[in-house]
Amino acid sequence: MPEPTALLPLRWGGYRTRLLGGLLLIVSGGVAIAGGSASSPFAQFLLAAGTIAHVTGWSVLPAAGWRRVWALIPSTLAMWFLLTGPGWLAILLLPYLGWLLVRHRPIAAYPTALFVLAAAMMVAKPFPEYSGMLPALGIVSAVMAVSAWVARAVQVAQSRVRRGRQGLVEDLSNSQG
Repeated sequence: MPEPTALLPLRWGGYRTRLLGGLLLIVSGGVAIAGGSASSPFAQFLLAAGTIAHVTGWSVLPAAGWRRVWALIPSTLAMWFLLTGPGWLAILLLPYLGWLLVRHRPIAAYPTALFVLAAAMMVAKPFPEYSGMLPALGIVSAVMAVSAWVARAVQVAQSRVRRGRQGLVEDLSNSQG
């Protein structure tokens, strides 16, 4: 079953290029923001460049325009809040929900966000200081990736059930006619 976003007409660029490029910009922008601060000019540059890359990444993903806007604003704010340390890892729920929205996932896939929230809450306890942010972020990011795959599997399963029902209805109507 093709991705719902792969069926959208694009005004520019190719689907795969925009998907992978957007994802790369979102993640690298988030990493650059995490490396930034107000302490030095270089760190301030990282904050600015990371924010621009993050916003651009959400903007180029293949999706309905309003979905991208609804994802990029909370996601960018979440990246900035992560500068305070692992205690704010639960805010990664916002970019994850944005990903589900931009990827046109069905409502039935949204409970996968609970995995992200649970992971963030569990990881924040053993890594209370900012020095533990890298491993904490790595763990939560891995849970986000697995959760996104589970959300895709939910979408595929739902689509198969719908197609099966449509086929059954067509078979019944053909046998009665």
